[in-house]
Amino acid sequence: MAGGRPREFDVEQAVERALDVFWEHGYEGASLAQLTAAMGINRPSLYLAFGNKENLFRLAIERYYAGDAAHTAAALDEPTISDVIREYLHRNVDAITNPAHPRGCLVVQSALRCRPENAPIADSLAQLRRQTTQRLRDRFEAGRRDGDTSCALDPEALADFISTVSEGMSVQAASGADPERLHAVVDVALRAVTDPSGRIAPSTAV
Repeated sequence: MAGGRPREFDVEQAVERALDVFWEHGYEGASLAQLTAAMGINRPSLYLAFGNKENLFRLAIERYYAGDAAHTAAALDEPTISDVIREYLHRNVDAITNPAHPRGCLVVQSALRCRPENAPIADSLAQLRRQTTQRLRDRFEAGRRDGDTSCALDPEALADFISTVSEGMSVQAASGADPERLHAVVDVALRAVTDPSGRIAPSTAV
């Protein structure tokens, strides 16, 4: 039996183009018409290659984390916890205001626009955000175990705080906030958790 017709488009390039559509409009806001127009294919080709819109979105998310969101992994390699926080947040601002792509974070923007019928997508996005927070927490805990004296705050609370700042800035970026203002927000956040020497300040909780 003869095989099916060969694909007449570059799948990797198609996913890259779909990524920008999802990034700009979110999962729900991205229509099939917008996706197929950006990808340069018709609906039958989309279904044949990817199965459905949800599968295409999941591939776009994978590509996003492998490329534009890779700043997270790079920041975790910084030598001290204070350096990790500084680099993570400043690199995040650079990523979410990069003029080469839609503003904001693909994961955050898509999570803000999910109706109940798309709960599996919302749950997956929430899990991705939790994983990022957990990676920060693991790095902070490892620093404490290794004698990093720049860490005196609770690693879990600190990771939650950094994630909250990061996600909030993503929303602001999508609304048009200037990069300079967001970098200033990072500076304020750093001052909130560091002492004058630049180390993480001790907790004042009682």
